[in-house]
Amino acid sequence: MNAPLPLRTALRGLCHARLPRWLLPADWPTENGTPVLAHLRLDEQGRLQAVTPQQAMQPADGEWDLAGRLVLPGLVDAHTHLDKAFTLSRMGTVRPGLLGAIEAMMADRRQWTPADIRSRASRALEMAWAAGVVHLRTHCDWWEPHTTPLAWPVLRELAAEWAGRITLERASLVPLHLYAERDTAMSIAATVRASGPGALLGGFVHTSNWNASALRNLFDAAQAHALDVDLHVDEELDPRAQGLATIASIVNDIAFDGHVVCGHVCALSAQDESLALRTLDAVAALPQITLASLPITNLLLQDAQVDRTPRLRGITLLKEARARGIALMIASDNVEDPFCPVGSFDPLEAFGVGVSVGQLPQAFDQWSESVCRSDWLARSHGAATDLLQAGRAANFVVFEAANAWSFPSRAQPRTVIRQGCIA
Repeated sequence: MNAPLPLRTALRGLCHARLPRWLLPADWPTENGTPVLAHLRLDEQGRLQAVTPQQAMQPADGEWDLAGRLVLPGLVDAHTHLDKAFTLSRMGTVRPGLLGAIEAMMADRRQWTPADIRSRASRALEMAWAAGVVHLRTHCDWWEPHTTPLAWPVLRELAAEWAGRITLERASLVPLHLYAERDTAMSIAATVRASGPGALLGGFVHTSNWNASALRNLFDAAQAHALDVDLHVDEELDPRAQGLATIASIVNDIAFDGHVVCGHVCALSAQDESLALRTLDAVAALPQITLASLPITNLLLQDAQVDRTPRLRGITLLKEARARGIALMIASDNVEDPFCPVGSFDPLEAFGVGVSVGQLPQAFDQWSESVCRSDWLARSHGAATDLLQAGRAANFVVFEAANAWSFPSRAQPRTVIRQGCIA
């Protein structure tokens, strides 16, 4: 089988697949420094049986000969906003920058209904499905301390409907000042916990609402209710921002036993380098912390002014975080809303921007794990090779035209394989 296959074709194997170096065991053979191609055998239930170096052999019946095409595991979009998606078209002029986008969003949400949210979020999930996403996390605006937001139960319903296709998690995006009172923090956490699996406690941490004791209350509440945490942190270029450093200190002080994702952390790029690197050193000592970079949105929001070309990139210290072994995801963030007019719920679009603006070398072999590692969103991180473990669902994305040198250029067309079938 050399040609692209029709939809719903059940496969028994993938031959001559070019897998990324990060996904392969250390003893995987190479030729001229490049990993040799792989043979992936699948069972009748669409699960992996074995992944071995390709031998000189003809494909067996039911196997697809990829002839060296690039292959990634199913994609992960670690940070999105389904509740806000596709709202921009009904807004007028939006003031540039993060705070202007928040103002526009606050005005638009007055017209939200469950049906409106469901329609827009479902459209987003369909786009993610077509891109090859298997795991997606969305944030949900949560503006009142004692009232569950309109979108929260809608997202829970969609998570149940999409179960088995896309794992959908939801994080409460709560302004930090709502955690200022300890009892209120505990109440919010209890509500999030009671809403069922896949729920995380979240917040917006910024110099405009800075409150170290409120941040401590947030983590105490998460600890008390056995919740993982996913935060918007230091989404700005103010060098005085101290959210990430304070989070690392709190996580260490209370021996927080959950997982923490800190999204954005743009301020690291504006701080004195020695201070920024000390903060990253502190994060690196805490394996339960993952960073998430959102390059498309932050390039558009940071240093944003009318009629002036931005001078600053607005992304976090990608290379420095990776050099310290910190788990780092790259994700879509906002799509067609006042925070970001572009996007597609294809994490590889954000990844491509990150590769360019961050000058990331060997994107396929070294950096593509930032859109594949669902374990980096979990309490215990596994090994990259666990994604090739026998018995796992055979979820892969095959890139028809891309090559390992220019990836993710020409990431379309692609073929998505789910549970051993062409999706």
